[in-house]
Amino acid sequence: MATRSLTRATPYAALLPMAVVAVLGYLGAGLWTFYLSLTASRTFPSAHVIGLAQYHRLFDNERWMLSLHNLAAYGALFVLASLVIGALLAVFIDQNVTGEGVLRTVFLYPYAMSFVATGLVWQWLLSPGDGIDSAIRALGFDGFRFDWIVSQDHVIYTVVIATVWQASGLVMALMLAGLRGVDPEIWKAARLDGIPAWRVYAQIVLPMLWPTVATVLLLLGTAVAKLYDAVVAMTQGGPGIASEVPAKFIMDHLFLRSNVGLASAGAVVLLVPVLALLAPYAYARSRKEAA
Repeated sequence: MATRSLTRATPYAALLPMAVVAVLGYLGAGLWTFYLSLTASRTFPSAHVIGLAQYHRLFDNERWMLSLHNLAAYGALFVLASLVIGALLAVFIDQNVTGEGVLRTVFLYPYAMSFVATGLVWQWLLSPGDGIDSAIRALGFDGFRFDWIVSQDHVIYTVVIATVWQASGLVMALMLAGLRGVDPEIWKAARLDGIPAWRVYAQIVLPMLWPTVATVLLLLGTAVAKLYDAVVAMTQGGPGIASEVPAKFIMDHLFLRSNVGLASAGAVVLLVPVLALLAPYAYARSRKEAA
């Protein structure tokens, strides 16, 4: 009996260190950050509690509000473009094309690169006088100019271009895995009934892939919330603060402006959309396991 109990307890004992790290490193750090957001902490943590004053200062800050606007615009375009391009790539590869393994590697390779490397490469590609600009002019289009990366009105779209290029491969891989799980009999029945392929994908296959799509949306949404590396590598938040995003605002106030309280308030606010994405996903998973 003792041996059986020990055998059952062994997996839990093995998971205990990870559980402790998760509780202290994530939950504990999150609670500590929330506490700091209620204090007057500057360079160092302070025990002087000032309530929600930091949150009032945060939403009165023009730079923070601009960062939220940029994140909303970026998030909508990034998620939509990554989902559409990734799904189309998955459908393309699902046709049993020649060199499928090579194509999968090529499309997925950008995701293996860091956002810093991606940002630096695209910074060069999009810089006026270099990269794309220089290549098009070399073809004889002397009047061509692509200067979005130095335009305050368009710079955030250059970040979208770079990050969509990187993330689409991951979406492709996940969607392709879902497509490969579709029963081949569905395609046989559709061909016998003369149903166009696009209608099969839109009306039959896509609803079947909803769990995969939900996972993709969760991953893309989380990537939106933590956008930082690509912006720093490509634009440093410029020109001016035109491409400012919340994560950069938080890091700047934490390390450069020595305003721990305000940075903590920004971190708590940034955590809210992540929890909003995770909560329904976790609820759906728990309902599925219970069923």
